[in-house]
Amino acid sequence: MKSYLFTGFPGFISANLIREIIRQKDFDHIYLLVLEQAFDEANNLLNHIVIEEEVTRDKLTIVKGDITKEGLAINQRIANNIQHDVTHVFHLAALYDLAVPYDIAHKVNVIGTNHVNNFVSQCDNIERFVYFSTAYVSGDREGKIYEHELDHGQSFKNHYEKTKFEAEKLTEAIKPNVPTTIIRPGIVIGHSQSGSTSKFDGPYFILNYLQRLKSLPLIPYLGKGKALANFVPIDYIVKGTMHLAHSETSKGKTFHLTDPKPYHAQDVYEMFTQAYLGKNPIGNVPLTIGKAFLSFSSFRKWFRIEKEALDYFYCESDFDCSKTIEELQSAGITCPDLKEYLPAIVRYYKKFENDWTKHIEIT
Repeated sequence: MKSYLFTGFPGFISANLIREIIRQKDFDHIYLLVLEQAFDEANNLLNHIVIEEEVTRDKLTIVKGDITKEGLAINQRIANNIQHDVTHVFHLAALYDLAVPYDIAHKVNVIGTNHVNNFVSQCDNIERFVYFSTAYVSGDREGKIYEHELDHGQSFKNHYEKTKFEAEKLTEAIKPNVPTTIIRPGIVIGHSQSGSTSKFDGPYFILNYLQRLKSLPLIPYLGKGKALANFVPIDYIVKGTMHLAHSETSKGKTFHLTDPKPYHAQDVYEMFTQAYLGKNPIGNVPLTIGKAFLSFSSFRKWFRIEKEALDYFYCESDFDCSKTIEELQSAGITCPDLKEYLPAIVRYYKKFENDWTKHIEIT
């Protein structure tokens, strides 16, 4: 039987992965490394999962710790038990804020990952270490970007990208000694069927923007939008990750869990506007003007958008995911078409848009 250790709970992706493990009914125990200040939130969500998935609570254990500290700040006796017990470790804990200062991002994303790597290296029965990176470790590179590529001397649009790149380099270095699979997701959004998500931040900046402007007679485009907007639904991320985490042929490899047929940013913006407001955008607001407005905190808070998000409208990166498609093909796992599931995303957003900060049930 498999035993799992997760960092990053009660985050959106980790919670959904845990649900999937429970549903597959092939595990002995799940340990969840949680910051002390997040304990109550994690405990409440875990209790909810236990009820929903009809699993006994004693098969899931919250462990207080901190990845930014040596040994993950876990009690030594508990750490020894975990390192002897676990077969699979999923490292998802990170700062995903595009506007985060470098020193804070480095402490969590780089130093934290180094501590997790050291912890995993001391696990007696490790079968797989799954590290969650991001497709955007490619930074400002444009054109075709392959899964086996990492360091091409690129620059980065923000400190999130830079520190995730640095962390992936550290994880790449342990591959010869630890059975490792690196996952590089695109921009993760809600479930392709239900539209469900945990909160409306990050990729939901387009809908947040439209929600603020919906009373206007005309809605303009944001820039020219030549970049490819690589959105991927949470159910594809979960199914793909679970397969890659347990497949022997994925060991020691890196995978782009990205949309193989992404739409251009301008087309995505148009689709969102049509689905949410029932009309087409008219006119254009240059990205330089948009970023200038978002330099003011009052505008960022009102629109619920970080100005760094606009950088993704013009960096023309094309993530090749042919190795991922090849690996997932045997399991019948494919990425849904954004145009097909976008109505579900918008319906869910409309249901909760007036209470967007509230924690929303993950299903």
